[in-house]
Amino acid sequence: MASGLSDIDWSAPWLQPLRAVGEPLAAQVVQGATVHGALSRARLAESAAWNPPVRFVPQGDLPGGRAYESFIFDTRCVPTRDNLHDFFNGLVWGHFPETKRRMNALQAQAIAADGIGAVRGPLRDALTVFDENGALLLAPEPLWNALRARQWQRLFVELRPLWKEARLVLFGHALMEKLVSPRKPIVAHVYPAQAAMKDIASLDAWLAQALQPETWAAKPFSPLPVLGVPGWWAANEEAAFYDDPQVFRPPR
Repeated sequence: MASGLSDIDWSAPWLQPLRAVGEPLAAQVVQGATVHGALSRARLAESAAWNPPVRFVPQGDLPGGRAYESFIFDTRCVPTRDNLHDFFNGLVWGHFPETKRRMNALQAQAIAADGIGAVRGPLRDALTVFDENGALLLAPEPLWNALRARQWQRLFVELRPLWKEARLVLFGHALMEKLVSPRKPIVAHVYPAQAAMKDIASLDAWLAQALQPETWAAKPFSPLPVLGVPGWWAANEEAAFYDDPQVFRPPR
């Protein structure tokens, strides 16, 4: 059994977009299935609306010395380990198929052009950051202005009623993994999304088009401590929650 899947709290607000598919898949793994096996069976189910553009294979199918992203691009197979990290990666492939395919293509192109070095180039680094730890925020402009300025009291206390008009959608699979054991310091790298988009399919199509190398190489993200989001963590009902400078840091 993959370690940690039995600890997932599917009632958590940040997992609601993934719950319908993810909860039964996690149950299969807890009962003894491999992660790649459970993901593959869901992909092949005729009634499944969840249909990632890749197959999930054991980690051992990745040849030694082969770049992970290049292997996925060439084979349309995702090497998958039996752990939380790769489980959530599989879920994101199914919910954001166009975006994941676009990110993989950009990674593979950069590797083909520049090879694998000790340090990733700016574009590959930005893509990896968002793939692992990214989120999309659909929010009114005053919230975005406060977030970019790191005006935490304004963002979460003064403008708190505006959060009823906002929505934070997680993308990064490492971020989801960390939130299985929620801690106040967990921070997402957030990218602005169009507030009119109400479903994951629309967000996916839009984000895939928005992935332009010249923009993304500059890491156009804003840090957001995710447990500060109203309604996501009971402790943040107290305004003093946001007085922690180790988490809610002022601008540099």
